[in-house]
Amino acid sequence: MAQTRFNVRTLLLIIAEALLIFWAMVAAAYLRLGWIDAYYELNEKYGFLKAGVVTLFCLAAFYLYDLYDFVVMHDRRELVLRLIQALGLAWVALAILMYAVPPLMIGRGVSLLALPLALVMMVAWRVAAHWLLGHPSVGEKILIVGSGEAAIDVAREVLERRDAGYRVVGFVDSRPELVGQSLINPRVLGTTAEMPDIIRREGVDRVVVAMAERRGQFPTQQLLDLSLSGDVAIEECASFYERLTGRVSLDMMRPSWLIFSGRGRQGRVSAVVRTVVHRSVALAGAVLSLPVALLAAVLIKLDSRGPVFYAQERVGKNGRSFRVYKFRSMRVDAERDGPVWASRAGDDRATRVGRVIRKIRVDEIPQFWNILRGEMNFVGPRPERPHFVRQLAEEIPFYEQRHLIPPGLTGWAQIKYPYGASIEDARQKLQYDLYYIKNQGLLLDAVILFETVKTILFGRGT
Repeated sequence: MAQTRFNVRTLLLIIAEALLIFWAMVAAAYLRLGWIDAYYELNEKYGFLKAGVVTLFCLAAFYLYDLYDFVVMHDRRELVLRLIQALGLAWVALAILMYAVPPLMIGRGVSLLALPLALVMMVAWRVAAHWLLGHPSVGEKILIVGSGEAAIDVAREVLERRDAGYRVVGFVDSRPELVGQSLINPRVLGTTAEMPDIIRREGVDRVVVAMAERRGQFPTQQLLDLSLSGDVAIEECASFYERLTGRVSLDMMRPSWLIFSGRGRQGRVSAVVRTVVHRSVALAGAVLSLPVALLAAVLIKLDSRGPVFYAQERVGKNGRSFRVYKFRSMRVDAERDGPVWASRAGDDRATRVGRVIRKIRVDEIPQFWNILRGEMNFVGPRPERPHFVRQLAEEIPFYEQRHLIPPGLTGWAQIKYPYGASIEDARQKLQYDLYYIKNQGLLLDAVILFETVKTILFGRGT
């Protein structure tokens, strides 16, 4: 499975970088103190433990700067810039920690040597890894069956994610007149009848089927023979697209996906555990955020006339409506002419305090109450207003399916797609929501929660 391979690659990258940073700290100690004094500091003064703490802080900073997201890191200049920023953040955080906990103090000379040493090693390592992962001769070779929009979309996504470890060698199609034509960059290598020979000649590892099952054109026998031989992996394009991009393609989706999505296999115990975890996280969040909530309430009241809280009808699980609660961030007459899409470039209906609390997500704190009441989960599709649900359901296929599960305070779409305020944005977000509905679980919820923290810290997606 591609997801398993991605996890293994990420784990190997983390281990390699942990060793590099740890070695940089040890090397800096020997360069600064000499062999005897460095040996004493490392073995008798908990030097190895201090190097381990530095390593953990650096890895956490790399995570915050998306340096373990293979899809994000396309540009090497951006890669180097983020490395510098991440190491700078880690060193600042370490300085604060050492000031608060003196036994963890690292000598100034060692620190000044370790930082440039770690930076040079990390930049060299990352540029080398980036080049290797993006090299045409490295990665799983993909042959795409078909030449329509679905086939081109799959190829485009692979080409935009060279670090993901896939290489499209070309296409095959049932129409001989297409042979030799370039559909996007790779060309049509031959017909479906020639597929076994093309697979052997090109060293193909995986066949992605992006062709409709039309009578007399679909290569049923060839694909069946390949599947039974076990020489290559064969995968339907919608499934491959989903794993590669982290979203479900509405253009490739069929009603059968909803039937065989696997949601019915989730055990009752698993559902109860997830509910308990979500409500526990909400309770902890409500308690920890109480001082911030009180301050926000005071500022809202001082800044503009009107109530502190804002209640609005939203659509929840199975289409049932409920009232969602927020801190008021707009003027009281913001919707005197009826519901409108929020502005992407800055909503002039927002108050001065409202702009700030929306930027740092403080306006969402009252929704902990919705979670505790069971109307929402901590993670899920964001609840939408009935007015827009009716409009979007008419424009976007399968839109109502996002109401199969409870809505969430945060979600897969929120961390993967920037803030949007149009029908096309809603369509793009729905693809991520459907992916979450199909793959929901505690592990994915944990990933979303960590990514949400990053989003809030860096003010992204607002």
